[in-house]
Amino acid sequence: MIIPQYLKPCDKIGIIATARKISPEEIEPAIKKFSEWGLNVVLGKNIYAVSDQYAGDDNQRTSDLQEMLDDTNIKAIFIARGGYGTLRIIDKIDFSKFIKNPKWIIGYSDVTVLHSHIHKHFGIETLHACMPFNFPQDVQNNNALNTLKKALTGEELKYNIEINILNKTGKKTGILTGGNLSLLYALAGTPSDIDTAGKILFIEDLDEYLYHIDRMMMQLKRSGKLKNLAGLVVGGMTEMKDNTVPFGKNAYEIIAEAVAEYNYPVCFGFPAGHIEDNRALIMGRKVLLDVSGESVLLSF
Repeated sequence: MIIPQYLKPCDKIGIIATARKISPEEIEPAIKKFSEWGLNVVLGKNIYAVSDQYAGDDNQRTSDLQEMLDDTNIKAIFIARGGYGTLRIIDKIDFSKFIKNPKWIIGYSDVTVLHSHIHKHFGIETLHACMPFNFPQDVQNNNALNTLKKALTGEELKYNIEINILNKTGKKTGILTGGNLSLLYALAGTPSDIDTAGKILFIEDLDEYLYHIDRMMMQLKRSGKLKNLAGLVVGGMTEMKDNTVPFGKNAYEIIAEAVAEYNYPVCFGFPAGHIEDNRALIMGRKVLLDVSGESVLLSF
């Protein structure tokens, strides 16, 4: 995989919105934090545009992403927030200049579209991490921001987390891939569909019915994406919903059942996803996943 250049003081970074609309007030804390880090922020021309729930129409959002990808002075592109919309524009993007001048693409949730597409076609690392919309209003540091900065500046990332009763022990290395489960499901069979063989798969999700989680896991299983993994890392499964007739299992139990027959390490409760403690993950990088009965280590 190709590693984009790490950031240094005075570098220019872009902020654009490829999905849901956003206001100046919602990203002001992030702009302040980036300035504190010594970075110069360039906003997309259409970042505050509005078209129904989107940050402008498809053409406006495409234009902002294309311009940031093509600008050699921009060293990283932050997607302002998630929601839905990147899937609608991914096939309109010309990545030819980005391939010649790789830069960090940062975000999670809906940004899974970009992570998946870029990894499959171009072999360039991206960053699954906190987005400007999620920066604390008081501009105080937390794990999400601290690990984001470490990843962007090339510091070592190594996570030791609490064990979970559903974990499966083992020690494996592999390229980290994945992201939001609903988006991985939506990308199946498209040009942005991921290859999971021999890789460490990360999944997380938000605001889904439990039976939807089961359906998506069954799709991954039936399509062979779970069979040949090196390992599985399960992040936040946040604000899950149930029907009047209960499904009978929580999200972690559903996932554990789907991978029960496979012999690779599985870690539940990793601090990443739609949670405040959303730690940075370098997608496309080789990682070590070491799950034992006493500890869990994910090391880049």
